[in-house]
Amino acid sequence: MTRVLLVATGDTLAYRKSGPSIASGAELLADLPDTVVAEAAAEDVMAEPSWDASPSTMFALARRVRAAVLEDGYDGVVVTHGLDTLEETAFLTDLTAGPAAGRGAIVFTGAGFGWDEPEGHGPANLTASLRAAADPALRGLGAVVCAGDQLHAARWARLTDPWRAASFTSGPHPRLGHVVDGRVELLGTAPQRPPRTLGLPETDVALIKTHPGMTPMLLTAAVDAGARGVVLEGTGMGNVPVELFTTISELVEWDIPVVVATHSETRALDLGQLPLGAGLAAEVGAIGARDLSASHARIALMAALSTGGVAAVRDWFSHL
Repeated sequence: MTRVLLVATGDTLAYRKSGPSIASGAELLADLPDTVVAEAAAEDVMAEPSWDASPSTMFALARRVRAAVLEDGYDGVVVTHGLDTLEETAFLTDLTAGPAAGRGAIVFTGAGFGWDEPEGHGPANLTASLRAAADPALRGLGAVVCAGDQLHAARWARLTDPWRAASFTSGPHPRLGHVVDGRVELLGTAPQRPPRTLGLPETDVALIKTHPGMTPMLLTAAVDAGARGVVLEGTGMGNVPVELFTTISELVEWDIPVVVATHSETRALDLGQLPLGAGLAAEVGAIGARDLSASHARIALMAALSTGGVAAVRDWFSHL
């Protein structure tokens, strides 16, 4: 019999106008038909509001998901999570799942409206997520995000509109699949499994959006405050202001990796593979984020720093 664990964080999906203001995981399951999944258990995990989620909370959820599969023997895990940082926690879980990704399905879901609001998508999203987690088709594919019956690989999932049922996109990649008649139907190929991580992720990683005329002050301030790595969100072509080049080079010499992402949807390319005149920061030691958004690149850098300094991080990203 398929066993699924619901990890409930008390997010917006669980808000109720009637009864207790926040439904527990067991109460959410009780509101759904018994036919949703063969055997489901619920566990409540205390967490900050999604918009204020700490890296330590994200990693605690990731560890609980891994343990639920590897130690408790669940065939699938569903995590309800606030939409603000759902994609970051889902990706961190994907990066640190290890062998759990091959043994069980891992599904994250949420909603922009409360459980019993007329326009809410919570019950439908949770129903689809439980059914997806119970489906063997998702095993081995890593963490996924489920919303509006759509399934997105955690690596590519990006929030586009929290008020819609289908609130995430995988663009420019095709979405992984969808849930139809209670079963998973795969539509695309999952990304390759990420490189191995070692130990705990580094939580002190800065994310800085660049802009024309920007000076190095923000980079140096972040490092002076203790950042062990920096992600820069550059232009759509992966460029950052030339005034930052000297500081980037210095940080790399100090063994502080600098990763450059773009503010556009892009395919997996190293900075050095971009056309002439693009990705110039690679010449001073910056590492390309490949197809990751800036927020995903920060999560990836947190995980990569568990393997070492600049050289190890560069190698880790080259295999991502």
